[in-house]
Amino acid sequence: MRNLLLTVSYDGSFYHGWARQPGLRTVCGRMEETLSAYFDTQIVLEGASRTDAGVHAYGQRATLKTELGIPVEKIPMVFNTALADDRIEGLSDISVVAASEMPEGFHARFSALGKRYIYRIRNAEKPDIFLKRYRWQIAKPLDLEAMQQACGYIVGEKDFACFQSAGGTPRESTVRTVYSLTLERSPEDPSEIELRIEGNGFLYNMVRIITGTLAEVGLGKRRPEDLEEIIESKDRSRAGIIAPAGGLWLDEVFYQEQSYGA
Repeated sequence: MRNLLLTVSYDGSFYHGWARQPGLRTVCGRMEETLSAYFDTQIVLEGASRTDAGVHAYGQRATLKTELGIPVEKIPMVFNTALADDRIEGLSDISVVAASEMPEGFHARFSALGKRYIYRIRNAEKPDIFLKRYRWQIAKPLDLEAMQQACGYIVGEKDFACFQSAGGTPRESTVRTVYSLTLERSPEDPSEIELRIEGNGFLYNMVRIITGTLAEVGLGKRRPEDLEEIIESKDRSRAGIIAPAGGLWLDEVFYQEQSYGA
């Protein structure tokens, strides 16, 4: 029995998230159903992150225990052939971009040391309809400097209960470590703002609530220093709104400490 680690990219616009859910179209569910039928054997994937409906991924990771004899270097090509959607000229909104052999006890989720997410905002007076599934479009000008100041209150090991939505998988602790949090405007297009956050783990909707809270700082509804009191309160009602799902990408899952900041 082989233990394969897959790196998966996907456009989550038309999926109810990664995790399999009966009766709903999900990334994991579609992959398992399609690959199982294609290879005539049961395919079960264990993902590193349960991305929400509408969230995208550059580097989702999933482990697969299988007896398939495909050479590891050919797995992306073979799996993508199986996943291809002929209605859009053989292209799919899911792509296996890499595969590697791992030790028997390795698990995509439980062996992970951390993750990096990217959130994209389009800050322009006029919306771009072609980006509505991939950006949070904010018309009023954002004070990026104030938002960057607020980021400093979030970095570190803290109890982030205020940034957790109800309804997620219960956690024993809401303490997490945020290693870095940056906000930058694109030099090519000042309307494009990119948030990058790395941490050892994230609570349900944590990145989207952080983004929503920072946006409220940028709009002048909060002061940067308010973040300290919000976090200390551990009260969800004190934090900001949940940013839309479409602006969020799972960028990378880390399995070695030296990978952080890469």
